[in-house]
Amino acid sequence: MKPPADLRVRHAMNATAATNSLFPTTIAGSLPKPAWLAEPNKLWPRWRLKGEDLAAAIDDATLVALKLQEDADIDIVCDGEQSRQHFVHGFLVAVDGIDFDQKVEMGIRNDRYKAMCPTVVGELRLRSRVHAREARLARAHTTRKLKFTLPGPMTIVDTIADAYYGDRIKMAMAFAGLLNEEARGLAADGVDVIQFDEPAFNVYMEQAAGWGIDALHCAIDGVLCTTAVHICYGYGIPANIAWKAGLGTEWRQYEKFFPALAKSRIDEVSIECINSRVPMSTLRLLDGKSVQIGVIDIATDKIETPEEVAGVIGEVAKHVAKEKIIPSTNCGMAPMRRDIAEKKLHSLGKGAALAREKFG
Repeated sequence: MKPPADLRVRHAMNATAATNSLFPTTIAGSLPKPAWLAEPNKLWPRWRLKGEDLAAAIDDATLVALKLQEDADIDIVCDGEQSRQHFVHGFLVAVDGIDFDQKVEMGIRNDRYKAMCPTVVGELRLRSRVHAREARLARAHTTRKLKFTLPGPMTIVDTIADAYYGDRIKMAMAFAGLLNEEARGLAADGVDVIQFDEPAFNVYMEQAAGWGIDALHCAIDGVLCTTAVHICYGYGIPANIAWKAGLGTEWRQYEKFFPALAKSRIDEVSIECINSRVPMSTLRLLDGKSVQIGVIDIATDKIETPEEVAGVIGEVAKHVAKEKIIPSTNCGMAPMRRDIAEKKLHSLGKGAALAREKFG
């Protein structure tokens, strides 16, 4: 059931009033799931419950995720992806044309690691809305701006086997159409920001500048809210940490497609900054875009100090207009210890507040 129009308008007005105008904070998307909901400290955890008990527990976990963010002074909150076992496959479970029993071992992210992936066996269609329940629940229980995340088309096709379309671009456009259906629904539910997660963009740079952005444009067509794309070096799992260690002293991959991204219709770009080797001057290539900057490292349990967070914001402010900077996390926090993630949230909120004092 869709929230009444007057309720959605009132939430939107309150959200605008409650958001800090300088350095508004957000998170990349996921938070650890409570141990009573799913296995802790795993990227793809098994659920503890089934059926209606699971649905009710997900509702409870979503409300807890909102409260954790509000208590940490996060301005643009999200559902914490509590309803999804995995950021890609949480969307795919609502798609017809995919056989989850026909799994294929694939090298994904250009063979960075292998995964057992379901197979596209027919024309892709949405059975129903995918995230209406959690989006409407979140919208009804926070007056802050609400962000919702969806997997990007390129990342989906890099995480699934194809036995039907025979062409990655054709399949990506098919998924983009489904994402557009869901994104339009989320915007109607009162979501303020819809973010598409595209870690594949920093692996397939030339394609990202071409059909990757084309697919995003299809996904955001007619979506009446702010749109964002999250590009990162991945969760803090061993395969990603090892891969980053071999990328050299400077990570300059973004230079290959940031100019194309700057010309795109996407409103915001989310990237990894703290403890990365991305030259901050690279951000100048995103002129005109709002930039969600990662100021919290999700690949370590070390808790950042507010001073460290503010320091990253200050460095970015040398290259990006202050009013365009949105402090965030480097990536999702799903596999982290819950207590560590909560402390990092508070460092994010306090660090942004300190940056407003120093640079405002």
